[in-house]
Amino acid sequence: MSQIFDERGSAVPVTLIEAGPCEVTQIKTKEKDGYQAIQVGFKKIGKPKKIKKPQAQKPYRYLREFKNGEFKVGDKIDASIFQEGDKVKVSGISKGKGFAGAVKRWGFKGRLSVSHGTKHELRTLGSVGMSIPERVVKGKKMPGRMGFERVTVKNLKITKVDPENNLLAVEGAVPGRKGTLLEVRSTK
Repeated sequence: MSQIFDERGSAVPVTLIEAGPCEVTQIKTKEKDGYQAIQVGFKKIGKPKKIKKPQAQKPYRYLREFKNGEFKVGDKIDASIFQEGDKVKVSGISKGKGFAGAVKRWGFKGRLSVSHGTKHELRTLGSVGMSIPERVVKGKKMPGRMGFERVTVKNLKITKVDPENNLLAVEGAVPGRKGTLLEVRSTK
C-alpha cells in the first residue's frame, strides 16, 4: 500500500496494482465447450527452457477465464480500459494466518468471566455438541486454519491510472500479500 494526496491536501490510502498487459489466448464457445468465456494469460514465461510441453501453445504463468466474450484471440488487455473514478471489485487469495482459536477466527467473546473457579477457561469455545445427535454438527464454528481463502472487496474507487506502466492506484486495501494475483473487474 501507499498514499497519494488529493486536491484538498489530505492523504488517501491506495494500493498499487500492476494491471497487465494480458493477452486473450482462447475463446470458449457454447457449441464447442458448452459455455461462453474468454481465456486470458498474464506474465509470459521468459526462458524457453522453463516452458513445459503442455504450456508450449500458451506460455503464460497465469491463465484465467472470464465470462465476458467481446474479444478476439491475441487482443491485449491492459490498464487503459479503466478510467479514474471507476468503481471496481478486486478478488484474490487472502493472507494465511495459520491455526487460530475460535475467539480470533470467528470473533467469539470467550467463555465465562475471570472469577472464582474459571481457570484456563477464558478463550475456550464452550459446548460443541448436543445430546440428541451425539455428534458435532457439520459447519460448527470451531478452531482451525484461518485465512488463505478467496476474498472479494467491492466498490473500490480507482484514483489514478498509469497506462504506460500498466499501474492502477485503487483507494483502500485489497486481499492478499504483496505479489498476490488479483482479478480486477468493473462493477458496471
